[in-house]
Amino acid sequence: MNAKTLDGEIITNRLDDWRMYQGVRTSRIFAFLIDYVIVFFLCIPVAVLIAILGVATLGLGWMLYGIMFPVVALAYVATTLGGPRQATKGMQMMGLKLERLDGQKVDGLLAVVHTILFWGLNVVLTPLILLATLFLDRKRTVHDLLLGTVVVRAYTN
Repeated sequence: MNAKTLDGEIITNRLDDWRMYQGVRTSRIFAFLIDYVIVFFLCIPVAVLIAILGVATLGLGWMLYGIMFPVVALAYVATTLGGPRQATKGMQMMGLKLERLDGQKVDGLLAVVHTILFWGLNVVLTPLILLATLFLDRKRTVHDLLLGTVVVRAYTN
């Protein structure tokens, strides 16, 4: 049996420890805001490149402005959330990381699917998307539940 005792409490799995989820909801909101500020600043050099491309293609390249923000955001998420730390820069600043319930690493594809589901569910459920964290186990959102992931504190005391 893999159970261990921690402060008089029997813990069978690291993800069953309630301390892994202390403050996750609030930290997740702030991490989201930080990440979107970062994505905004990453869009600036891309916008300059698109402007130059637009001039070179006699205005045709400027159509890329319509998809610039989602493409930059997905590239950012794929490289950070799908990277070795399993957290975006905002999540790292807030001490969070994304984990799979099956124990495997989060790869870039899962990170992109996680983000696309988040955006899609926001379109349908906004502003109710955070209400799921009040009722689901481990303070998970609906897209976490669908993908078998959970956001936890990166380190516990």
